[in-house]
This record gives sequence, C-alpha cells and structure tokens, in this order.
Amino acid sequence: MSTKRSQTQKMRLPTFTQKVPLEVPSPTEKDWSKDNIEDYVIKDLDEGVNSLPQPYRMINKLVNLVFDLAWELIEERDTLKESEIDCIQLTNYPPLTEVQLNKMPNCMAISQDYVFIGVGKGFFIYNLYNTKRICTWEKLKVDVTSIWATDLGNEILIALLDEMGIIRLFYFYKDRLFLIKAINEVEDTSKHNTCVKMAISQGGDFAAFLLQGVGDVWLDVYKLPKESWLKEVEHPQVTSNAKKKARQTQLNSVDPTPIDNLEMDMNIYFRGDIKLSFPVPIMKIKPPKPITGTTFKSPLEVFAKVEDCYGLGSGQNHFIKESQWEHQAEIFYTSYRKFLDGEWEEEPLSSATFHFLLPSCLTAMPAEVRSPSGVACILGIHWTRHHNFFLYSLNRTLKDKADPEGVWPCAAPIVISQLSSCSSYLVLACEDGVLTLWDLAEGFPLGVVALPEGCTCQSLHFLKYFLIHKGRKMFPEGPVKSQMKCVVLCTDASLYLVEASGTQEPTISMLVERPTKHIDKAICAVAPVPTLPGMVLIFSKNGSVNLMDVTKAEVICAFAPPRSYHLEVPWEPLFVVSSHHPCFLLHGGCPAETEATTDNSSDPWNSVFYFNFETYPLLENISKNCTIPLKDLIDDKVFSRVLPLEERCQHFLQKSFQTLKKNQMKGHDHWARLRKYSLILQKENPKKF
Repeated sequence: MSTKRSQTQKMRLPTFTQKVPLEVPSPTEKDWSKDNIEDYVIKDLDEGVNSLPQPYRMINKLVNLVFDLAWELIEERDTLKESEIDCIQLTNYPPLTEVQLNKMPNCMAISQDYVFIGVGKGFFIYNLYNTKRICTWEKLKVDVTSIWATDLGNEILIALLDEMGIIRLFYFYKDRLFLIKAINEVEDTSKHNTCVKMAISQGGDFAAFLLQGVGDVWLDVYKLPKESWLKEVEHPQVTSNAKKKARQTQLNSVDPTPIDNLEMDMNIYFRGDIKLSFPVPIMKIKPPKPITGTTFKSPLEVFAKVEDCYGLGSGQNHFIKESQWEHQAEIFYTSYRKFLDGEWEEEPLSSATFHFLLPSCLTAMPAEVRSPSGVACILGIHWTRHHNFFLYSLNRTLKDKADPEGVWPCAAPIVISQLSSCSSYLVLACEDGVLTLWDLAEGFPLGVVALPEGCTCQSLHFLKYFLIHKGRKMFPEGPVKSQMKCVVLCTDASLYLVEASGTQEPTISMLVERPTKHIDKAICAVAPVPTLPGMVLIFSKNGSVNLMDVTKAEVICAFAPPRSYHLEVPWEPLFVVSSHHPCFLLHGGCPAETEATTDNSSDPWNSVFYFNFETYPLLENISKNCTIPLKDLIDDKVFSRVLPLEERCQHFLQKSFQTLKKNQMKGHDHWARLRKYSLILQKENPKKF
C-alpha cells in the first residue's frame, strides 16, 4: 500500500462547527450571538465514516486505495510524457534488407563474407552481400544452440553446439562443406559428456572445450591440423562406401515447408564422403583442488616442490598444518554463526573462462620452446569462485602432466576476463569491482581501475583504438603502442568507459548511469562497432537499439525493425556485428499479425534484419575514410607517442639526418660566399693581400 496520504483525504477540508446545536440565524446582525472563538471546534468529516460498522469501513478503505493507486498511475504517465517531450527525438533507421526464415534462429555468427545461422536440426549459410541462402545443413534431431565461425584465411572453421551438448566441427572451403568430427559424441549414452563452452585460437591452431560429466568438469585442449585439412580437401581421398554411391550430394532443405518466398542460391556442396584428420588432444585441465593442510615436514620440501617457479602463487604448496586450518574455520564459524546457520543450497559445478595468448615476455616459457610469430603458445584460464589466473603452455602432449607454467593471483575472485581481438591486451575483473589492465605485447600492467562502490562487472568489451584528428575520430593505420579503450557494463545496468595509455594512470568515465525511474530502459547488452570509430550499439530491455558515441557519451541514432515486428526476447536480443564490414544483423521475430492468424500446423516466418551503416546519411561520412596513415601522425607531438618505438626511432634518425644535411649545405654555401668575397677584395686591393 502506498505511504502517500490518500488523495480523497487531501481533498476533504475540516469545517468549523459550533459546540451548541445549529439554529437559523436572525435576519439582522444585531440579534446574532456574541460567542467566543472557544465555542467553535474543528470537526472531522470522516468521523462518521470511521464509526461505520464492518464490512462498510473495510470497503471504504479499499475504495480509497483504488483511488490512490489510480492517482499514482496518472502521475507516472504524466511524468513519462513530460520526459518524452523533453528528450531529443532520435533519428530511427529501418533495416536495409529482411531475411525471412522458415525456422526460429537460435544463434548467429559472421566470418569473411558469410553469415551462419543456427536453427532447429542444423544451420544455414547466407551470403552477407546479397543476403541469399547458399547452403543448408539439417542432419540433427535437436536444435542448435550456439555457433562459432573462425577465419582461417581462405577457409572457415565452424563449431556447432546442439541441445544435447554435443560439439561438432565443420570445415568450409570454397564451395564445399566438410564434417570433421563430433568431439564428445559417444555410442554409450551413460558416458555422454556435455560441452558447456568452447574457444578457438586466433588463426585456428588450437581449440579448447569445457566439458561436464557426472559431478565433474574439465577442459580438453586440442591441436588442430589445419595444414592437413587443406591438403586433404585439395587432394581428396574418397572412402570405399562413398565410391559405391558415386555421386556428390548437394545440400537441400529437408523441411516440408514451402520456400517459395525465400531467395536461395544453393551452390555449396556437402562432402560427407571425405574424411578429414581429427584434432589431436594435447591437454586435460581440471579445476584446482581445495586447499587443505600441508603434508610437508619442512619449508625446504615446499620450495623443492616448486620447480623453476612454475605454479608459484597457486596456494597449493604451503606449510600450513591441518590443525591451523581447523582453528581458523572454528573462529570464522563462531564469528558468523547467525549468518551460517540454516540450509544451504548445493554448490554448483565450477565453470571456466579461457583465452589463447600469443608469445610475450609476460608468459614464462621454457628456453628451448620457440613458437612461431602469430601462433598461440599459452592458454590462460580462470575458474569461478577462484582468485588465480593460470597460464598453461600449449607445447605439450597428452602424456605430459598438466601443471600451470604461471599463476597470476588476484585479491578477489575473478568474475570476468576479456582478451582483445589483437591479443595484445587482457583485462581481469574481480568480484570487488577492481579491473586489472595488462599490456601483453609490451609486458607490463597498464594499471588498476576500481568501479564505483556497489558496481560489479557484467560484461566487458574492447574498442578498436581511435583518436581525434582535426575534429574527426580516426583509426590509426597500423599497430599502436600501449593504448587501450574498453566499455564496461555493470550488473546495475550502468555503463563506463575505461581508457589506459602507456605509463599514465588509467581513467574511468560514466557513459550511462543506472536507471532509477524507468527500469525498461536498462541496458541488457552492449556491442562495439569495429568499423565506426568510438561507436557502440546499446540494447535495452524495452527492445530499443541505439548507437552511442563514447567520446561525447550521447546517443546519435537508433535502429528498429518495422512496426509490425518485435524482438522475440528484448532482454536477451539475438544479434551479430561484423568485425570487417559496416553492418550488423538483428533477429526481429515474426510479425504480430502473423502470430495472431497462424495455426499450429505451420511455423510462422521469422525475420533477420540486415542494417548497413554506410546506407544511412548520418553515418555515411563516419564509416568511410575513417583511417589515417601513421606517417600523418609522426609530426604530431600529441599522437606520436602512440606509434611503436621502432617507428619513432626511425623517424627521429631520419629527421636528424635531414637536419644535419641541411646544416652542412648551409655551411658549404656560407664558406663559398666568404671565399668569393675574399677574391673580390683581393682584386680590388692587391697590395693588402
């Protein structure tokens, strides 16, 4: 019930009532009574209502409550209308193209010029330019829940995860699609393991799969033979069973739904008759064991256990006895007994977040190991409810013991970790709201940033580094040194921009504050736009999609499907942003009128909308010509520090050489003029010379 005073009560005013019974006054003022003011008292008009018997008194309270709630609703709507009038009307851009699907899309991914859409029983492949379907693979009995696509150069590695937790790898080469292997598929269902998460290294040399079994969880790491795959598809060896069929099966849709309204250009062939080499397992990693009492008898045994400082900091090798642990546990339980007593839910299985890191001076590697440039050599991993970030070498076999080569301890449990697309920067976000920024390429921490009190990191996204040159946001053409920008979405729906530059102290600024009045405007997802400098897409719970400029912390435009469509789950939007093309795709659900008229016998159309930034007038100039050559930044004292050290030294030497050469030329001219002047004087006065 509202704490506000009843509006009906506010409208009732007290009246002055005389103590004696009321009489009709005489027509002349002379006959009026000369009573004192004490003879008049304030009488409450609700006195009669309060004296009502039940249930009329309860009915009166309920009616007043209804009036109060209605009044609050009226005030809230008036406030909302006033805020809508005050806010700036954004330019709302419609999609460029609509892709109609006869099945519900569950996931999407973009690689090169192709879009991969996971649906029930399989996935579709579309051309990104003309939005035509070029391939359909539907061989499953369950829905696809997640899909990943990794660029391998001229090829694409596709990973497919279904509802049963089975992960499958596909190899997409030119106009052919190959099934490599179902990683965790077994004939005995009692031994079935579920894949929860996966990751593929940059370049596709390694892959890691987080699996769950009966009360257990672990991480399997594989080396991918991509060189062998390329040879096997260029010089295929057809199996004996396939020779009997002697044909090549073209992929066609097996769904009985008519597809007359779908634009299709089926020219991708599935080659099930060619077997590719399987990934090679190299490591199995389990969560760290709980820390218990020591079994060592002396500190020397503890140090002898740690070989070459590997694993130092994990907390496993210590000299704390079991009795000391028990004593500390008893003190803790005694101090917080009132909070600990009661029933506790069973602790869920631990999960993990993992990244493939490139060679750097921060990752300790044996001296005899030499990893090629651009190829991952370290796997970084952290487990839920743990403080440590573990580093494992990828130069090993399955027979080797899976011990970490390095440990980065944190002061609080790590909740989020994120690696930049260039693999040069890493951010660790802890449970206490502290962010640690690492420059892996240069080998030093960029700094530590603390979120405002009460804020915890929900997601973290790197921005492609940009700078403002002559009033325009520009991408430097080439690598920059120790410059990082990222946006942090907190659990309270607030959004922050974190910037770090070399040895300077990192800064944090608020982009969007936590919503207090209009909860439907809370941010539920954020996605940077790699082709637009300093731009991020913001998805709200009310279904709105806005484009924000992080340099000004303001929204510049919005994107929305046609009015007849609505997002299927606004608080969990299905979208994908291209990293190389100025576009993004958004699942818009099915039209409202279709939902009302469609029966259960046929599936409604689902639409995926294609938005191209270069087709909108407000963004056309931003997306085009947004890169600047490094040579244009060399002479600028403000931006020259972002260049690599080698280029700055080379420019300094070139500039010094040019200055020295000019000075020498000036000196040569000066001596020539002096010599000419002396000859003239010698001719005029030969006796003096």
